[in-house]
Amino acid sequence: MLSLYNGSLDVPKLLKEWYEAEAQSNYGAYIPFVGTVRSEDGIDGLSFDIYEPILNSWFEAWQTKAKERGAVIKMAHSRGDVMLHESSYIAAVFSPKRRVALEFIDAFVEDFKASAPIWKYDLIDGKRVYAKKRSTAIKGSGILGAKS
Repeated sequence: MLSLYNGSLDVPKLLKEWYEAEAQSNYGAYIPFVGTVRSEDGIDGLSFDIYEPILNSWFEAWQTKAKERGAVIKMAHSRGDVMLHESSYIAAVFSPKRRVALEFIDAFVEDFKASAPIWKYDLIDGKRVYAKKRSTAIKGSGILGAKS
């Protein structure tokens, strides 16, 4: 399950919904990860643009990997502006065994940072400024892409 929201994420609400949706699924582990906008470089927050077709196919590939191990991955991400100390990203893994969930949440979050087609902008004095120094080039993504 991949969900995109305008603005910041309601962390308690989403985590509760996910937990309740899987409560009877007989998973032995539920491991969430919550990403929060932190104060750095004088920003007021972050803003996000998302290329949904690639994000959807990337996420589906991860769901397939998880399913092979009996697990489920859920993810929510913000579009647009998210202010300091608010959440822009939540991921969770449900799995029969804790080891699978621990391994998947780590690999999933790291691959998300490296591969998801989400562009980050700093919000400074009411303006969106591309956050190039804190962005990761996606392999094969044109002029900003990492070379093979």
